[in-house]
Amino acid sequence: MTQTPPSASNPDVRTDDRREVQILMASYQGARYIQEQLNSIATQAYPHWRLFVSDDGSQDDTRRLIANFADTHGHRRIHLIDGPRQGATQNFLHLIRMAPRDRMLAFCDQDDVWHPEKIERAVSKLARISGPAHYAARTTITDENLEPVAQSRHFSRPLTFRNALVQACMAGNTSVFNPAAAALLKAGVEAASSADIQSHDWWAYQLTSGAGAKIIHDHHPVLLYRQHGMAEMGRNDTTSAMAKRLGQLFAGDFGKWVAANHTALNASRTLLTEDNRRILDLTIAALRCKGPVAAQRLYHLGLYRQTRAGTAALMAATATGRLRQPFSASRRSR
Repeated sequence: MTQTPPSASNPDVRTDDRREVQILMASYQGARYIQEQLNSIATQAYPHWRLFVSDDGSQDDTRRLIANFADTHGHRRIHLIDGPRQGATQNFLHLIRMAPRDRMLAFCDQDDVWHPEKIERAVSKLARISGPAHYAARTTITDENLEPVAQSRHFSRPLTFRNALVQACMAGNTSVFNPAAAALLKAGVEAASSADIQSHDWWAYQLTSGAGAKIIHDHHPVLLYRQHGMAEMGRNDTTSAMAKRLGQLFAGDFGKWVAANHTALNASRTLLTEDNRRILDLTIAALRCKGPVAAQRLYHLGLYRQTRAGTAALMAATATGRLRQPFSASRRSR
């Protein structure tokens, strides 16, 4: 079952129904866990949803399970499409590109289990906002058998563009976007895909905060976040996990991820507020400088991570040249 997703030109979709949440799930070899996630979507207290699954060429029973789910819950509500087969991030970007316009969007991982009120909480909080808004929440971290281990971190510092430029805090598996924020993602998705960004949820946090959207982080856990050997991302709340992530600041890959993000943001700079365009330009200019000068400039710009240790590690990595970008990698878009 491979379907063409509904679009603005498809009469099957009512363009005035902005209450509907489009759930975007990227799947690949997910047969072991995906049925539990599908079941949790089916039992959501909020009834106005559609599910779009982009499968990246699974060879196990993933597609069959999705097809069976569609047989049970309706092919007008469940849509299976072919993914680009370029990894999870590109698969999510593909889903953003293909999703209908003027709807709320929700990212969805194939191996979690949503609490019944997951969508309802997000919609309730987003409904209070008149402009673009991006919602995310805490999760209950579990082992592979869904036995609770801990709750994910609660962020105490403001969630702003100055934070988003250097840290991913809005978990993709909990993220929901109102129609205005979803329109921002659609407007920026081609630039993100071309820049080959590392993380769709980090980019989404950067773009929405940079565009002046309201950023909402719910302290209430909304899903079971399953940890297992095949998971794309692992937990980040333990001392060892946080130490590992801080260590990534000193690895060459982190600088490449930052450069790709800046390239994507630069190409979508008209979506950003005037002040945040200025912050982006100054950040790019700083990271073209030698390490100590770059660190000093980032410090004066007020870029920060959520902990003092994280911010100190960021500045130290910058001072040693780990985040330095060549001019060609971050040249301002014309």
